[in-house]
Amino acid sequence: MSLAIPAMARWLVRQEAGSIPPRIRRIALHSLIDTLGVISAGGRTRVAAHARLLVQGDGAAGTCGLAGSDQRTQARHAALVNAVAAHALDFDDNCYAGFVHGSAVIVPAALAVAQQIDADGQALLTALVVGAECQYTLGLASDNRLYRRGWWSSGILGPIGACAAAAWLLRLDAQQAAHALGLAAASAAGIKAGFGTDAKALLAGRAAEAGVMAAWLALAGATGPIDAFEHRHGDAHLFNDDHFDGSVFSALGQRWTLEDPGLDVKRIPVCLSSHAAVDVVVELIAAHGVRSEEILAIRCDVPPIVIANLIHDRPQTPQQAQFSMPFAIAAAVLHDGPRLQDLEAARLAQADMIALMARVSMCSSTQWQDPARQQQAPEGAEVCIELSDGRQLRGRRDAPRGAAREPLTPEQRREKFLECLRYGGIDEHIANERLAQLEGMEALTGVRTLFPFSA
Repeated sequence: MSLAIPAMARWLVRQEAGSIPPRIRRIALHSLIDTLGVISAGGRTRVAAHARLLVQGDGAAGTCGLAGSDQRTQARHAALVNAVAAHALDFDDNCYAGFVHGSAVIVPAALAVAQQIDADGQALLTALVVGAECQYTLGLASDNRLYRRGWWSSGILGPIGACAAAAWLLRLDAQQAAHALGLAAASAAGIKAGFGTDAKALLAGRAAEAGVMAAWLALAGATGPIDAFEHRHGDAHLFNDDHFDGSVFSALGQRWTLEDPGLDVKRIPVCLSSHAAVDVVVELIAAHGVRSEEILAIRCDVPPIVIANLIHDRPQTPQQAQFSMPFAIAAAVLHDGPRLQDLEAARLAQADMIALMARVSMCSSTQWQDPARQQQAPEGAEVCIELSDGRQLRGRRDAPRGAAREPLTPEQRREKFLECLRYGGIDEHIANERLAQLEGMEALTGVRTLFPFSA
């Protein structure tokens, strides 16, 4: 069996726009639009401002746009800042091939390199597909074990996706691409202890930057460990209990991970682990006309991974709120949210929010010990709402709205994009113009003017 990195390198250098099925390119386009919207919203966050300060301190001018700024900079810096902005609000998509936030890392990396070399829209979209397929196939090979061990998969696998996209845009040959991917793999880092802090978004930025740097360095002649996953001191041993299924790389270009398992696009800006439970609560309340003051308790029976991710029962900061089942459900009941405007400290301090969060609890019953059940509903939920009149309302969801198996409608995708741009201070007319431009991505002759969106 061949090594994983050379197999990815050989595959990626052979790709052209015409080798990727139109349906896969459409998925990539939807991901690009969603992620650029989220980046625009995330550009106004405090952690994105920290990343911009780092870049501004470097003083290096360039051709690549930055979220939340009119400044332009070099590709590695743009990849860093825009990936931080993409992940700052936890509103970016997920993929279960690796339990990973892929687009938040791959899109900023590919966009930065494409703007640096002034690539066209078709090339940018092709690079996104290449980066996604390499990263998510690597996720399949890992079987999510590293995530369950406490490593943050987006920090471990993200540099590979970013690097693959950059390597394709820079037209590295197979040997150069292999060294680039080896350098990216050698830079892998990320622990889930960072959840609920600036570290999570900053690690997404670091992953994108590392991938871009690895590709440029390999183009200049730098070498990296092409056996980085199989080596006795490599990623599989250190992060993944020596488990690594290298056979999946033979399916590159045959099984498209953008389609299977696909992308889960978020409807609300909090950790995906809360989404199924939120949807159940919203559905039950709407069906039975429940008022918040009638609710005595909301109990959520969820897989162990949900409890492991949602660690803040009484969040004190907006970042903690993104990893809080009580917050997500209380915001849904009280404000038809969570919405971006709910992620403010003042909202967390409201008396009705505090009172309702105290009535929300989680447990994990024996049903989630069944591997088949976990496979069917990796972040599913069964919910019971206990009311003051003695009624108990029950419901369940295996996946939330927006999941690959239950995608958002075109109108819902459009409204999310426009909501993100409104939050980022972009005029509605400009937002609609930019959306139309993005929808015609493959006809763009250059992407330097594509981003950032003018306020």
